[in-house]
Amino acid sequence: MKKIVIFGATGMTGLCSLEHAVKAGLKTRAFVRDENKVPEHLKDKIETVVGDVTNAEQVSKAIAGVDGVVVILGTRNDLKPTTVMSDGMRNIIDAMKKHNVEVVSVCLSAFLFYEPEKVPSIFKDVNADHERMFDLVKECGLKWIACLPPRITENPGTSKYTIEYDKSPGPSISKYDLGEFLVKCLEQPEHYQKICGITTCS
Repeated sequence: MKKIVIFGATGMTGLCSLEHAVKAGLKTRAFVRDENKVPEHLKDKIETVVGDVTNAEQVSKAIAGVDGVVVILGTRNDLKPTTVMSDGMRNIIDAMKKHNVEVVSVCLSAFLFYEPEKVPSIFKDVNADHERMFDLVKECGLKWIACLPPRITENPGTSKYTIEYDKSPGPSISKYDLGEFLVKCLEQPEHYQKICGITTCS
């Protein structure tokens, strides 16, 4: 793994993945809606691509020439019904197949471990689009890692976290640890085509 692209690179967790990728010595491309949100200290260390994840052509250009993809799409605090994340995921998968890129990590939500009726009503619409993303990922045939984090905190990273398959192992995860895992797992075949619950070790 020499070069990656991060979709959603300037969100809360995205920035942590961006920082980790740079520190790990990876050539890193950040796909963002607003380049002004890229921290000054990273601007000369990464390649910034401004675009819209729902634009298939822009997504395809961003994926051309990379070895791995990190997807951390979100709606920030907008909880209205949306298809932006799943539409973007479809474009990313199509572009990966076009450019023969095999490995992708995707940040989703631990709510996908819940029975639908147990998802808090305020999150139901966003969770519905996560569900659509999840279905696309599971059916894509690529070397995917689906990461379903619980509550994401601002706590310092520890680089010590627990991963369990098909269930959530704990109540919270540091955004720094989550960002690190989403990059590191691209080179950890034991996680390929696995649904990973994650929590920061206490």
